[in-house]
Amino acid sequence: MFSTMLIVFREILEAALVVSIVMAATRTVPRRGLWVGLGVLGGTIGAGLVAVFAEVISNWASGMGQEVFNAGIMFVAVLMLAWHCIWMSRHGREMAQSLGSLGKAVTAGSTSMTGLALVVGIALLREGSETVLFLYGIAAGQQGQGMQMTIGALIGLAGGIGVGAALYFGLLQINTRKLFAVTNALVLLLAAGMASQCVGFLIAADWVPPLGDALWDTSWLLTDDSVTGKMLHAVVGYTARPAGIQLLAWVGTLLIISTLARTIGKRKA
Repeated sequence: MFSTMLIVFREILEAALVVSIVMAATRTVPRRGLWVGLGVLGGTIGAGLVAVFAEVISNWASGMGQEVFNAGIMFVAVLMLAWHCIWMSRHGREMAQSLGSLGKAVTAGSTSMTGLALVVGIALLREGSETVLFLYGIAAGQQGQGMQMTIGALIGLAGGIGVGAALYFGLLQINTRKLFAVTNALVLLLAAGMASQCVGFLIAADWVPPLGDALWDTSWLLTDDSVTGKMLHAVVGYTARPAGIQLLAWVGTLLIISTLARTIGKRKA
């Protein structure tokens, strides 16, 4: 039961953190709950489909199908988050200045929410599919533990959602004018972290060179499997032993998106 609870908690926590940041970033956008709900629903259905076709996916690309699949959906998420950061650089100021009547920003906000709903769906898809596959492995090795696994999964689910909700309500305490800057920074870090994770999956599939297997090792301080490590992994892409190309992807994504956002934001001003 404990192993099931821990696995579900860690995986749901990563998805819950993404959902919390997206919800806080779109605080003033009408019907954001609908968009995020659609993302959650789509991601859950997608995770179920991945579970059904898990064997086919695993055997694809010479047995590296799961890594390539994860890399693909992470790449799409990076593109959507980059789109949101650039969009916010154009409309964030006017949204903060006119919360009662958003005007054109509301229409643009609905468009932006399409991308963010996709990000939420991708987060649920990846974490949900991994959870299902992990639990399938545990169930195969521990026959007759269905009730204990169910209880552990429910406790882990509640814990992950609870931590994500705490982050969300904490972000809401920030002044509205500062909220856009804070959440945009978090979205930017999410994009950089997901780019690093995307490259990590491609390294595992032997599709890209690592450019250095491990630049450093901080596992003595914080392991990847710890709760704090998983939280940092979800938000900023923390890895105890990053490869050189992962660091390059992280820094490169950060610089490219922030540069484009500043440039386009200045043109809008």
